[in-house]
Amino acid sequence: MKGMATYDLMESIRNTNEWMGASARAFASYPVWGMAPNPMFKVMSAWGRVTERSFARMVIKPDWGISNILGEDGRDHTVEAVVELARPFGDLTRFKVHGRPEKTRRVLLCAPMSGHYATLLRSTVASLLPDCEVWVTDWHNARDIPVSEGKFDIEDYTVYLMDFMRHLGPDTHVIAVCQPVPLALAATAYLAELHPDAQPRTLTLIGGPIDPDAAPTEVTDFGRRVTMGQLEHLAIQRVGFKYKGVGRLVYPGLLQLGGFISMNMDRHAQAFADKISAEARGDGGERDKHNRFYDEYLAVMDMTAEFYLSTVERIFKDREIARNAFMVGKHKVDFSKITKVAVKVVEGEKDDISAPGQCYAALDLLTGLAPEQKASHMEPGAGHYGIFAGKSWRNNIRPLVMGFMDTHSGGGGGATAGLKLAASNG
Repeated sequence: MKGMATYDLMESIRNTNEWMGASARAFASYPVWGMAPNPMFKVMSAWGRVTERSFARMVIKPDWGISNILGEDGRDHTVEAVVELARPFGDLTRFKVHGRPEKTRRVLLCAPMSGHYATLLRSTVASLLPDCEVWVTDWHNARDIPVSEGKFDIEDYTVYLMDFMRHLGPDTHVIAVCQPVPLALAATAYLAELHPDAQPRTLTLIGGPIDPDAAPTEVTDFGRRVTMGQLEHLAIQRVGFKYKGVGRLVYPGLLQLGGFISMNMDRHAQAFADKISAEARGDGGERDKHNRFYDEYLAVMDMTAEFYLSTVERIFKDREIARNAFMVGKHKVDFSKITKVAVKVVEGEKDDISAPGQCYAALDLLTGLAPEQKASHMEPGAGHYGIFAGKSWRNNIRPLVMGFMDTHSGGGGGATAGLKLAASNG
């Protein structure tokens, strides 16, 4: 019960801070204080609004917020997120664009399961929708999954990706971002062996830890320093009575959030101080830059304990992917079985999460691919987030990925034609 008590204690602290923020906002907003104007009441009200919103966001799954896109016909087309395959630990969600002919590019976007929801890739999805049919892996919060649904580790994750790829068929282009990169590669190799006719056309790997030892970072150093026993003792708790997953062993989202914030404490503290000052002056906005960022950043989800621990042990410590020794059940996945799927690697020059070299190691594992089926790109000056969102993604990486898809789509007009088409769409 100790882990469950700790889990409920964290939730109680979060709930108390949300209540304190709401109380301060309500108290300081009474009209009567206008009879004795004092800056203290404006600051208190501003602190309350920011605090209430911040702590409330931690238990709310963000909305995708993609309601429409501009079509080639100059009209706005409605976008609807539809669950195409529902599974206990994650869904295959399609972004259906109404009122336009279906696009030939079919993209499966593999979202990370690393503390934040798949909505972290909102801008990536929005940038692809004008030119592609897009599906995304929408992982569920482990606290909401009953214990009766069983375990979910990196092998189960790999099988999920295989099932999604098989469902979408061989005309699919897979893009994996960050954490799922090694498992998307494993799923593709396993699929190539078991169901070769269902292999995707291309696989784009963006900033993921294929070989964590290729370029050490703070993340890989932490994985080396801490033993598995220490990690289980410090990070794993049982879901409390408030949620459907009561009793499930998880790595809590609130605990992960504490780690995220501690990495850049000064920066976050300044951001919140500036936001409170802006609210007190009356300059704050519902969808200003601060709220847009932190509404997503603070929304965290629990991971199953077995998924988190198996990721650290098998991907980072034992380097099973890097050594071509990854097992699913009793079957050894062999990356040399990938002989038809073109693979592109994208890295950021200033990526401090998956440093340059970690993802590039994938190409050395693909001994069954011809050189013309492999490609790589290093984005100058880009950090981890920038290689799948923001200006670097929109202006440079996205057109290159589109061109790569077109070149290897089976009916493209070669690399030059593909790049020109992608550039015109970007």
